Amino acid sequence: MSDEALAVATEDTLGVEAGSSRFVRACLRRPVDRTPVWFLRQAGRYMPEYMAVRKHHSLLDICRTPEIAAEVTITAAERLGVDAAIIFADLLLPFTPMGLDFEFVAGEGPQVHTPVRSLEHVQALRTDRADELGYVAKSIEKVAKHFAGPRADGDTLGIIGFCGAPFTLASYMIEGGSSRNYVETKKLMYSQSPAWPLLMEKLVTVLVAFAKQQVEGGADVIQIFDSWAGALSVTDFREYCLPWTKELVQRVKAFGVPVIYFGVDTASLLSTMRETGADVIGLDWRVPLEVGWKSVGEGCGVQGNLDPITLFAPQGVLERRVREVLDAAGGRPGHIFNLGHGIVPGTPVENVIRVVELVKEYKQR
Repeated sequence: MSDEALAVATEDTLGVEAGSSRFVRACLRRPVDRTPVWFLRQAGRYMPEYMAVRKHHSLLDICRTPEIAAEVTITAAERLGVDAAIIFADLLLPFTPMGLDFEFVAGEGPQVHTPVRSLEHVQALRTDRADELGYVAKSIEKVAKHFAGPRADGDTLGIIGFCGAPFTLASYMIEGGSSRNYVETKKLMYSQSPAWPLLMEKLVTVLVAFAKQQVEGGADVIQIFDSWAGALSVTDFREYCLPWTKELVQRVKAFGVPVIYFGVDTASLLSTMRETGADVIGLDWRVPLEVGWKSVGEGCGVQGNLDPITLFAPQGVLERRVREVLDAAGGRPGHIFNLGHGIVPGTPVENVIRVVELVKEYKQR
């Protein structure tokens, strides 16, 4: 089957109609009038409006309060003029209904109070309370309602829900937070204990339920973040990560939405990541876009992949780098412009807006 025929077949399976948003059509490698653009962490600490909210609310308070989460999501999408809004939430939210307490410590990031290091710890994790995450779906409902009508250009804004991937969430659980070398995670992986597969199965169960809630709330696309998959060799990824990630992707796609699968420092894993069946693979900035797209194959869309620090560069450099990414994509169906990771604190908002303008103004040479 040709790539175009495959795209049409996929679109039919997902029930996507011709009037769908530019963003959704790009996810399915369908023709679009221009490349859609959005950003990882587009609502974040670089934006004054978000910091004003943070003066009165913690990160978790925002995530768990639909009115506030929707507000910061909407504000960022409208301020930047992007083609999709990703709901304001956090990867670790499923930990709480699973019975694992965590908090965000200033300057240190997330900390899990009792890391998961044994079979007994894994057995104690709950999978029957995913409905407690319903506040994220309520946030999505509010965002979807706000953006229900067509915009000035006639397009509808895409709504993105998301969750973490099994490996990345397991690494946070086991390490107790962020890590450089993932020693404890890999020790459990290699131990041949039933703890690792059981942990993966429990995470998939909760994440599928969480994604379903978001789709029912109005999410057009689900992005699965495997932020730390780049810490794995191809062999380890294939043995300890791929089977459960593939199951998660396929079960989420069964809800009738495209899936974006994203990781950091994953150049060596791209062809294997394609085996998950995700509709779009996120590319970080370490691999040229045309090389990354060749690795995942023409029958798959790609998202990316401007280096986030380029947003600090002079205008001339910034404009050249944006054009380089778009030129590399060559106008092929299936490209979504984004950064190779998230917007970092201190990024000039006007430069983010300028990138959106450049993408919208782009004309292929």
